[in-house]
Amino acid sequence: MSSFDIAQICLNGHVINDTYVKYPETNQKYCDKCGEKTIISCQNCHTDIRGYQYFENVIRMSMVEPPSFCHECGKPYPWTEEKMAAAMELADLLDELTEQEKDDLKKSLDELVKDGPRTVVAATKFKRILSKTGPEIATGFKDILVAVVSETVKKSIWG
Repeated sequence: MSSFDIAQICLNGHVINDTYVKYPETNQKYCDKCGEKTIISCQNCHTDIRGYQYFENVIRMSMVEPPSFCHECGKPYPWTEEKMAAAMELADLLDELTEQEKDDLKKSLDELVKDGPRTVVAATKFKRILSKTGPEIATGFKDILVAVVSETVKKSIWG
């Protein structure tokens, strides 16, 4: 048997407290890393963000990672939207790419974050297009996306 606590996460995706109910003394209105407001529920459907999952006779080992999408309505959380917007903006700044390559890069970004059946294709396109840019651009995309893509995507693209 298991149950979830509620997670408190800032709008930039920093986990403040993944045990919002059990340990309210660590709750914060604003993030102490970036100053953004914190939330405990989906901004679209108002469902609580899943926090720590309690299991009988299991000791806690680490904080939960911020989810990318709401488990109830499927909409991206604000931090996912912001990271995607930043990655799209970075794609638009790449003068060494054609407009078609920029569009393909942006389309692949959506699939990378979703981690669905087309993710392998998206990762291949992403790597192919990024090979036309410098290493600082690849690092920029990695810094933006690392928190919202799966471990499989991370290994596929960045090793």
